[in-house]
Amino acid sequence: MATGKIIAAALLAATSIPATAGVLAIGSSNARLCYEAAESMIAPTVRAMAECNAAVTDAGLSRRDLVASYVNRGILRLRRGQTEAAIADFDAATRLDPREAEAYQNKGAALIRLNNAREALPLFTMALERDPHRPALAHLGRGIASEALGDVQAAYRDYRRAAELEPNSEDAQMELARFQVTPR
Repeated sequence: MATGKIIAAALLAATSIPATAGVLAIGSSNARLCYEAAESMIAPTVRAMAECNAAVTDAGLSRRDLVASYVNRGILRLRRGQTEAAIADFDAATRLDPREAEAYQNKGAALIRLNNAREALPLFTMALERDPHRPALAHLGRGIASEALGDVQAAYRDYRRAAELEPNSEDAQMELARFQVTPR
């Protein structure tokens, strides 16, 4: 069984959010090794990619660990600049479990990397509706997408919510610092 968190690693391309992520997989399987690679701050190695590839082809893996492995491999692929392949992994995860919040959140972040805010925006909302482990990152991503689409008020609200949820988030504070709120 897998539990844990995923952080929207792809937002690294649009902000200074650290590329750290992972859906926890229990045990010493390739799924667990894939999780550890996704969770680390280092660039994905060939070995880490091989462990994730082995995890998603492991016939004995639980459905939950398979979903986690697709998301984790997607995060590693995103860090390697393989954005389209990462999106394919996030899509595979949501096909297996449409409730996997972090898959939507990470796909949204990947679409931000591709300058596709229009498709990214609803994915962040879908992630928030599914209770992600780090909702501040979904708000931050949605704020980035809203701002790219010209909805500055919605962006500000999401940046502010991200800062409320994670008061020590330098990313949310940095985004908020760019705004000047004036009464009407």
